[in-house]
Amino acid sequence: MKRAQWLQQLAQAATPNLEECIEYLGSTCEWLYEFKHTPQDAEWHAEGNVHIHTQMVLDELYQLLKTQARHITGERRQALILGAVLHDIAKPVQTKPMLLQGKERIGAPQHETVGRSYLAPRIMEWELPFNVLWQVLHLVGEHHMPKHLALKESQVAAYWRLARQVDLELLYWLEVADMRGRICPDLEWQLMCLDEFRNQAQCFACWGDNPLPKHIATRMNNLSPKAQRYVYAYSLAALEQGELRMVEEVISKTYAHREHYAHLVMTVGLSGSGKSTWLERHYPDYEVISLDELREQFNGKRNSQKHSGQIIQAAKAQLKAALREKRGVVWDATNLRAELRAQILDLGRDYHALITLAVFLLPLKVLDKQNNQREYGVAQSVLERQIEQFQLPNLTEAHQYQVIGENGVLLYESGNWSTL
Repeated sequence: MKRAQWLQQLAQAATPNLEECIEYLGSTCEWLYEFKHTPQDAEWHAEGNVHIHTQMVLDELYQLLKTQARHITGERRQALILGAVLHDIAKPVQTKPMLLQGKERIGAPQHETVGRSYLAPRIMEWELPFNVLWQVLHLVGEHHMPKHLALKESQVAAYWRLARQVDLELLYWLEVADMRGRICPDLEWQLMCLDEFRNQAQCFACWGDNPLPKHIATRMNNLSPKAQRYVYAYSLAALEQGELRMVEEVISKTYAHREHYAHLVMTVGLSGSGKSTWLERHYPDYEVISLDELREQFNGKRNSQKHSGQIIQAAKAQLKAALREKRGVVWDATNLRAELRAQILDLGRDYHALITLAVFLLPLKVLDKQNNQREYGVAQSVLERQIEQFQLPNLTEAHQYQVIGENGVLLYESGNWSTL
């Protein structure tokens, strides 16, 4: 059976065991092969290694899909099963001894976010609609959040923020299976936390479509189209971060900037993903700050890393000038790491700009081919290092978020007023 057919069966009644899942998915996600060799803490996971745990999670999930969650069908069922298979995908590289309250334990810190970033460029090769892949990525990346929100007694803003990234009902069922698929002394308490998460998500109307975007939209009918775009983006950010409580507060606070503002576009993508071509098509009149071009000016060639400090300072000076003059400007680079993106995005916020992230996700085989065809293609070793460094941005890093795929096709968009 080909992988495409196997994946399609997940939308129906298929209940493959973990060995079968690895047979079809391991060629793109090689960390799956390490599950049997990855230990877990004897108290938190008395059942044994990651492979044993993941099989138990699948068994519990299939039981839920026959009973309490039998209404989860089609593409949502596909995403949920794949999320269960992959939820601990990064444990093989993140697992290490830890000292917790004076006691040595085994943990895997940040395996959720590392796993999401690892998967993002790899599962693009799978024969699935992008909305399914997107759910899988965020089921993996957010699977510890339900318990976290319940323990912190988080308010509505945290639930709104999470609901824009992932289907909270799917996340709940994944975590019920995750908890039941282990042997630990506090299982009942863990399940109670998940029930609290579910109750709060339903109370905040996040069990299904996130109500926040439409809630904001109804408050802005009297604004100009340009102001609507700006106020909607800033309202979404402010309300999701819990900085303001009402849309009217954001409308008032953005009065000085909403009709005349800079627009900062940042690209995020591996070499060969088509960033420059896409920018020429969609932002032909924007000023483009290209770190590659500045390297060529300073060093005589694009791949030289000399004078990096001077180059960044020159680029930031150029960016500040564009933001100060409230123009459209693009920060064109790979921008693979979150901490480096934050420096530029925070600068845009300092100038009250509207900020858009254009994230390029293509199958690795396509990236490799396009990189080899480029006039300024990078060495294979450089591309492999980029893949290792890639950190998939969170939606909250910018006001607007776009995912661009092969041939410049828009796969996903969030935070844009015009798409409501």
